[in-house]
Amino acid sequence: MSGQKGSGARIRPTGKRRKKPSRRRRATVVAAWTLAGAVALGGGGIAFAYFKLEGNLKAVDINAALGKNRPDKVDNGAQNILVLGSDSRSGANAAYGADDGGARSDTAMVLHVDKGHRTASVVSIPRDTLVTRPDCVGDTTGRTVAGEERAMFNTAYEVGGPACAVKTVESMSGIRMDHYLEVDFTGFKKLIDELGGVEITTTAPIHDAKSHLDLEPGTHVLGGEQSLGLVRTRKSVGDGSDLGRIQLQQAFVKALMEQVRTVGVFSNPKKLFDLADTATKAVTTDSDLGSVNQLTGFANGLKGLSAENVHMVTLPVRYDPVSPNRVVPLEDSARQVWDALRADRPIPASATEKSAGDKGSAGGIVR
Repeated sequence: MSGQKGSGARIRPTGKRRKKPSRRRRATVVAAWTLAGAVALGGGGIAFAYFKLEGNLKAVDINAALGKNRPDKVDNGAQNILVLGSDSRSGANAAYGADDGGARSDTAMVLHVDKGHRTASVVSIPRDTLVTRPDCVGDTTGRTVAGEERAMFNTAYEVGGPACAVKTVESMSGIRMDHYLEVDFTGFKKLIDELGGVEITTTAPIHDAKSHLDLEPGTHVLGGEQSLGLVRTRKSVGDGSDLGRIQLQQAFVKALMEQVRTVGVFSNPKKLFDLADTATKAVTTDSDLGSVNQLTGFANGLKGLSAENVHMVTLPVRYDPVSPNRVVPLEDSARQVWDALRADRPIPASATEKSAGDKGSAGGIVR
């Protein structure tokens, strides 16, 4: 149960790995956006659509596990959502490697949507960030998991599931998470394929044997398998670090957002339903979003967002002097980030100036 064992890849590209790295990557709330209007198909189809989509959804009750000892809920219209990707290799995901134990949150980001739902900030939390993991109650086991000092962030999900991950983020940030979303390997691929692929432009060649990706500089339309390869790519971009890979993933997320807005989803009922069918199978949500009505209402509130109005940063970190394959938050800079979200303000540029995560090692490779 230790936060240091069996929990992830090294961040720096040099030296010996302790074990094979996890490769689960993030998907975003774009999966939820595709539900907006999905049940409004008209005529006799609406009942079929509703019950089919309702049956697809998976939800976890994190509120019961979290209890009342949480940051205050700020009821001003703004929302904070923890978007998580676990590296479970069960079921169809087994094609991406053996499951060597409990699933971990291989990628995590906090999405803050402003009170007008016109702009958003995204804070990526590196999986190998050393944090103080609080005591938490597992949402599936009901047992209390002891906290730990200098635990890797991605172990919170491993030992206590979504509720423990949320508890850890709330402890780090002092911000209450309003919702939780998670997407798996297979769902991510199917969602991209249902969209018809995502167009990206690369400014440098990407040849990665581990993720089976070969791209020359130029514009490409990536299907599901290639998209998964891109967001798994690490060693062949920038300095080969996981921090560089986060930059790659953030660029892909923006391209994905634009794709959803430009493929005519909301004007084509059949395409909308097919995409919503795929999306509802792909996501796991908190119980407050665990119905078609709730998720559709949530998605409708996000339709006004566009990629240019989403500001993405990595949590300000530095390499840990004791364990240089890990990172630790830059406390003052991280506080600037969390304070900005809490106050519903843009994240100041000064917050990331000293961070190892925003040095541009892979920035600009994907647009």
